[in-house]
Amino acid sequence: MLPDAGDLPDVLLDLAVPHEDINPLVRLLSGVTRDAGTTRLLEECVRELTRDLGEAGANADGVRRFGERLAEGPKKLGGYFAAFVFVAALPYTRAYHQERGIPAEVTRRTLADLGRNMASHRRRYGTGGVRAPRWLVHHFRGELYQLGRLQFERAAVGQRTAPALRSAGLDAVPGEPCLNLHVPDYRGPLTPAACDRSLALAREFFRRHFPEEPYRAAVCHSWLLDPQLKRYLAADSHIVRFQERFRVAREDAEPADAEPVRFVFGNPELSVEELPRRTSLERAVGDHLRAGGHWYIGNGWLPF
Repeated sequence: MLPDAGDLPDVLLDLAVPHEDINPLVRLLSGVTRDAGTTRLLEECVRELTRDLGEAGANADGVRRFGERLAEGPKKLGGYFAAFVFVAALPYTRAYHQERGIPAEVTRRTLADLGRNMASHRRRYGTGGVRAPRWLVHHFRGELYQLGRLQFERAAVGQRTAPALRSAGLDAVPGEPCLNLHVPDYRGPLTPAACDRSLALAREFFRRHFPEEPYRAAVCHSWLLDPQLKRYLAADSHIVRFQERFRVAREDAEPADAEPVRFVFGNPELSVEELPRRTSLERAVGDHLRAGGHWYIGNGWLPF
C-alpha cells in the first residue's frame, strides 16, 4: 500500500511535499510498515477515506470515522501519520482520475495541496505534519480539482442557497449538483483574467469529465465576499472585482473574525494589536478589528 523507501521520495516530490519533510518521512517509513498495529490503523483510515470514492458527499459517516481514526495515529509519528495515510490512498485516487480521463497535470496540481498543507504546518508550528487533513479529504476522494487559479469542488445545492437560485430564475432544488468555488492563497494575484481563465477551464473540465452532473451554479462561501471589504479596498482591487462576480445567496450573522486573520496573516490566534499593516488588505483586516468591527463569511453564487 505504501511505496518502499527507494520510491517514496519521488512520490512525495510529486505531491509537492517540502524537501525538509522528505528525509524524516523516509526514515519513519519502516516504523509504519513493520508495526502491525500502525499498519492496521493506516489501512482502516484509507478504507474509510476511499469508501464510495468519487461520489461527492456520499461518505459523510466514513469521513467522520476517518477523522477519528486519524487522530489515533501513533504519537511517535506526530503529524506525519496523516501524510502516510494520504500517500497510501494515492493509488486509489489516481485510478479514479484515470477512469474519468482526468489529465495527469490536473491530478498533480490538485493533489499538490498535500505539500502546501505540510508547508503551512511547518510555518505555523515549526514541526512536520499535515495542517488540515479533513480539508484534503475532498482532494483525495475525487471531489475537488485545481483548475488554474481557483479550485472547484463537486457539491450539492444547500437548503439555504436554493431559494436565492430560484429567485433568480433557476429551477433549483436542494441536493442538485453545484460547484463550491475555493480560492487558494498561494497562486498569485486574484486577477480578473486568472479568474476568467479558471471558470472557462472548469466549464470545459466538468462537461468533459462529469457529463452526468449538470452544474448550473457555482457557490462561494468565503470572508473574501464580506461586502465590508469595499469600505477599505479600491474599487478596482482584485478582491472587490472578485466580489462583483457573485450574487448574494444569503447573509451570515455569526462573526468569523479568525478567517481573514488566518488567511491574511497565517495565524488565527494573533492578537488584534499585533497584526501588521504592510498592505492595503492587512490594514483593512486589522484596522476593522481594532475599531471593534467584525468580519463575516460572505455567501455568493454565480451562474455556471
